This record gives sequence, C-alpha cells and structure tokens, in this order.
Amino acid sequence: MQLVQTTRDALLKPLSTVAGIVERRNTMPILANILVRKQADSVAFVATDLEVQITTHAQFGVGDSTESTTVAARKLLDILRALPDSDDVRLGLASGKLSVQSGKSRFALQTLDAAEFPTLSQPEQWTVSLTLPQKTLRHLFNMVHFAMAQQDIRYYLNGLLFVFEPGYVRAVATDGHRLAHAGTAVEGVSERHEIIVPRKTVLEMQRLLAETEEPVSIDVAAGQIRFRFGEVELISKLVEGKFPDFTRVIPTNYTRHFLVNRETLQGSLQRAAILTTDKLKGVRLQLGENLLKISSSNAEQEEAQEEIDVDYSHEALDVGFNVSYLLDALANVKVETVRWSVQPDANASALITLPDDDNFKYVVMPMRI
Repeated sequence: MQLVQTTRDALLKPLSTVAGIVERRNTMPILANILVRKQADSVAFVATDLEVQITTHAQFGVGDSTESTTVAARKLLDILRALPDSDDVRLGLASGKLSVQSGKSRFALQTLDAAEFPTLSQPEQWTVSLTLPQKTLRHLFNMVHFAMAQQDIRYYLNGLLFVFEPGYVRAVATDGHRLAHAGTAVEGVSERHEIIVPRKTVLEMQRLLAETEEPVSIDVAAGQIRFRFGEVELISKLVEGKFPDFTRVIPTNYTRHFLVNRETLQGSLQRAAILTTDKLKGVRLQLGENLLKISSSNAEQEEAQEEIDVDYSHEALDVGFNVSYLLDALANVKVETVRWSVQPDANASALITLPDDDNFKYVVMPMRI
C-alpha cells in the first residue's frame, strides 16, 4: 500500500524536524523509530525520547486510507539524503516493511507496530497560554542558553527557568558559576508562574525556531510545556525542583561601570585564552585609569598580555575570571558595545549588561588565579 509520494526535499524537511530528538542509544528499540501516521493526504511524523515529543505535518499522502507504522529514523534519513533530488520518492507499506523507491533505487526497511509507540499524554487544561513571535522566543533562548548546566547533580540547573508574570516573561539560566537573564514584554499572562524547561528542549527549540515574526503558541500545565508553530508541535516534560533565587544573584548596587567594544574585548580574550590550560581557563583582568589589561599564563611560564583603552576612572581592580564564561556571553550578544560593572573587591562578581537593553544581565563569579 502506497503511503507517500513527493520530492526528496519535501519529505526530508518534516523528517529532519522531528529526528533531532531521536537518541542513538535507547533502552527501548522503538524509541529509535519515528511514527508515520497517514490520514488521507495528511501525514504526521512523530518522534519522542519519553521526555520530549515532536510532531510535524505535511500534505503529501496518497489515497484516502488511514495507516500508521514506525521506522528507524536514522536509516530513513540517511537513505533520503543519499538519493538524488531529481526523482520523486514513494513510501509504501507491505508485509511489515516500509518500502522506499526513487528512480531505480529500492529499499525495504523493517517496521515496528505503531500501537507500541509511546506518545506523551496531554492535559485537558493548560494553566498558562501566551503567544510570542518566533524570533523573540529564539532571542530569549539565545541570550541565556549558554549558562545552563550540563549533567549537574543539581538537576534543576540542567535547564532554563521561565518566569511568566503579568505583562512580562523572563528566561534565566545558571550553572552555579555564572547566570544569564533575559526578558521581554508579553500579553496574556494573568499571574506569576515559574517552570524549568529541560536543556534538551531548549536546544531543540533553538534549532527549530526561525528568525521570523510568525507566532509561537506556548502552553503550560503541571509538569508539561507545549510549543506550537507552523506545522510543528513540541511537547516537553518539565524539570521538577526549586530553581535558585536569581534576584539575589543579580547585583543592583554597582556604581563603577565602563563601556567596551564587544568585538575588541572578544578578540583580546580569545588571544589570551590560547595560553590558558584546559583545566584552568583563567585570565587576569586589571582595571586602572582608562585602561583594561588582560593577561594569562600557563605551567610552561608562557604569558599573554592585551590592553584595551576604556573610560574608567575608579579604583584599580585586579580580578580573575574563567575566560570561557566571558567568551560565551560575548559570542551570543550581537551588539556593538557591552557595559561592564564592577565593585572594588576581587571577590565580587562582574555584571555585564547592554547599553540599550535593560532586559539582559549576565553575572560571572570571579576565580582565584
């Protein structure tokens, strides 16, 4: 029975959308598969890892029948990518195998029963519902994602805090050594809610969202969040736990500031980072009268020194930082100038903000060098 007939690229698009969450190693064999669900000319593709589920739709089904099956995601994608784009691709189902035909190429792939495919159940009611342009949500993720922890035993740090407030939404991430905060105005939120979105979900959304004004619908319920945009629906479980109080981490009383060109600072830090060691990524920042000195050294007694002219007329300051934490922020804030705020204390965190955006705040703890 024929299921689908379309161009190679038209079929690759929905498959590539959902296959991003398929893990290469699974405890359940069926999780390596994608669910193909056809109803007349509408075809849905579904992938899940039991924590995140992505569904997308396309209109290239053949015939009026209703059919469902599951097939290995990687094998199907690899076959389609290897096919020439000149011929149409036909998918069919017969004797428990999915056939792939294009030109003079033929493939038969094993399938698993669609009834065995585990889909996430959805709540009857969502407690929070709002809409943002895709590029706004993508910008929120881009401004904070780099500060999320990776495989931290404090599992609530392995994700991003969403704070929904009347008229405002915040995104906050921290790994305990640095914290990033971004926010934007929003309509449709009547009361405050806090949720933690898993790291994998955030990274997947960054991959899927486009730099457009097209809307994203965001719905939140107990233990779950749903994003819908275009032909895509992503449902994710939430991280349980109490996120640290970010308001206590972000300094509000810093009075010593200077502006610095982002690319100039980024270049100096990248050069100084060359002579740091993999274990100790420390660079030394020395602030003096209208001058910022950046230096690094290593066990071989090699040294790097950089100087940047800045408008600074406060006390001298000598402090160390993990250069990777500074470069992460500078790589993601696409602005000409950043604002650096300090306290006259080598143990005080640095606060990096943007001159024209009060919503972004990046706090980095110092390190001993």
